[in-house]
Amino acid sequence: MSRIETESLKIAFFLLAVAAGAGNGLFGQVASLPEAPNAQLIAQNNRTPAMFAAGIRTVPSANTTKVESEKLTLKDAEQTAIKNNPRVSVGRLLALSHSTRSFANQGQLNSQLWLAALPRRTLRKRAVFRLAALRRHDSLNMPARGANASQLVTDFGRTKNLVLSAKLQEQAQNANALATTEDVVLATDQAFYNALQAQALLKPAQQNVDTRQTTDRQVTVLTENKLKSTLDQSFADVNLSQAKLLLLDAQNNAVSTMVALDEVLGLDKQTTFELMPDSAALQSPPTDAEQLLQLALEQRPDLQTLDYNHQAAVKFTRAQQQQLLPTITALGTAGTVPIRPDQYYVTNWWGAAGVNINVPIFNGFLHSAQAKEASIRAEAAFEQTRGLRNHIVRDVRTFLLTAQTTYQRVAVTEELLKQANLALDLAQARYRIGLSSIVELSQAQYQQTDAAIGNTNAQYQYRLALSTLNYEIGTAP
Repeated sequence: MSRIETESLKIAFFLLAVAAGAGNGLFGQVASLPEAPNAQLIAQNNRTPAMFAAGIRTVPSANTTKVESEKLTLKDAEQTAIKNNPRVSVGRLLALSHSTRSFANQGQLNSQLWLAALPRRTLRKRAVFRLAALRRHDSLNMPARGANASQLVTDFGRTKNLVLSAKLQEQAQNANALATTEDVVLATDQAFYNALQAQALLKPAQQNVDTRQTTDRQVTVLTENKLKSTLDQSFADVNLSQAKLLLLDAQNNAVSTMVALDEVLGLDKQTTFELMPDSAALQSPPTDAEQLLQLALEQRPDLQTLDYNHQAAVKFTRAQQQQLLPTITALGTAGTVPIRPDQYYVTNWWGAAGVNINVPIFNGFLHSAQAKEASIRAEAAFEQTRGLRNHIVRDVRTFLLTAQTTYQRVAVTEELLKQANLALDLAQARYRIGLSSIVELSQAQYQQTDAAIGNTNAQYQYRLALSTLNYEIGTAP
């Protein structure tokens, strides 16, 4: 007969003796002690983890009123964060400002028109064309009104490259706004899972307190009846105090993670949510690393941002180099002189048209220096893009390995928890009949609590690892 079967028989004989009722003797006293709570005891508590984290207490009376809190799923949290988080709004506004800049640069290719009204003795100072129709030089003292127009004929591609650079910067800012949104979504997932994990850890912490409190009461009764030493009582008291400290830490962590979730959601006040965990079964992680890398290099918006910035820097470099080329502009002017001396026989209108050619000769190497600076910045932008590509490759491989490892940890911790529960049941039974010491029982209780915490952590760490992996390959919602 194995050792476990022998212990089981001893426990069975002990329980039969207790059930037969041995009068008011020792066995009757021991049998009347409260039993240790089982694994389902915490589920009978009236407080939900969210209410526990928020500090909402329930009073065990007939008139107890339930405090309703808003239910929040992961998808709801992501949508709320996208709507309310200021970082998302900042990204969108910056993208809008870059679109305005692109439109402004585009306007340099269009015609320019000015209207002017020149008072007396001003026309002479501002006139660009002296017309043959104005036969008397004194007529330039007359007041006039008119319009000037100009149209860029060609600057050999400089303005066009400036416009293309502005459009690429606009696309880069749009991609950056999307990257900011994905950052907020990932932060929301992390805060949501951290809050869920903290609330789930309240269960083993509370169960640990209940178990050790029951043990402490049992040891107290046995010590009072001279069946256990004061050393056992001291061990039980220490273990109960440690369990209460663990519960306090779990409560504090639950509240702090909810505050962090409120901040990510863009809320400026504390809001009580009943977090709804995903009830779907855990799916196995992907295995094809090369496919994930290809998706990441194609879809990551932050990589697209740097790539657009590099292209914009290349276009701007070409525009700076083209400052050394001539600029050809068509000009036109027309107007009237409403007040004039009749004896001069001067016509009341004037107008002219022409072409202006601007050829840069020397400006102290300013344009050459600007072109060199733009070229160096374009090379730096390319190196930034290359560096981010290398980081993406590393991160995708790292988080894929993390997801695969945490998925395996879920199964291992589940088996560990099952064995720890069995060991705790046997240790409690052995201690009741005097076959083991308080040290063995304390060790079993500690191992069961540690296994429960490890299993809870493994489940939420795997979900968070999957969310991070989706972010790394650019498939975040």
